[in-house]
Amino acid sequence: MTGIPRAPLWLGLAGLIPFIWGALTGLVDPLANWGATTLGGRFVGPYIQLFYGTVILSFMSGVLWGFATKTSGAKATAGYILAVLPALWAFFMTSGGPVGSGLNLMFGFAGLLVLDAAFWHWRLAPRWWLKLRTLLTVVVLACLAVGVFL
Repeated sequence: MTGIPRAPLWLGLAGLIPFIWGALTGLVDPLANWGATTLGGRFVGPYIQLFYGTVILSFMSGVLWGFATKTSGAKATAGYILAVLPALWAFFMTSGGPVGSGLNLMFGFAGLLVLDAAFWHWRLAPRWWLKLRTLLTVVVLACLAVGVFL
């Protein structure tokens, strides 16, 4: 991905590992068995995706909050309000079973991308931000879809 600094790109890609691992262990039974035996049941299939996805949505609220500090007045107020939405979504919408929680996480990450686009459009995020966030979101949604739809 041209134009994205290496550190954010590599760290963002590394952050996909729990989502990819969750999808793989949801699709490959021997891998799921090995993971559950070695790492514990919480670290395979949709469970690792749900735990980690909740953490990441909360983390991204903090990132957006940081972007909101770059402005003032009504735009800052709107930014702060929008910034807390991913964390609130994760808190309130991931308490059901794995399918419902996974679907709600999918909606949360799709909504987060809309917020990323808004902060980018307001020039509060770096120029490369939306490219990176789009790439990461597509992979996250595909991985979560394994737990939800397969």
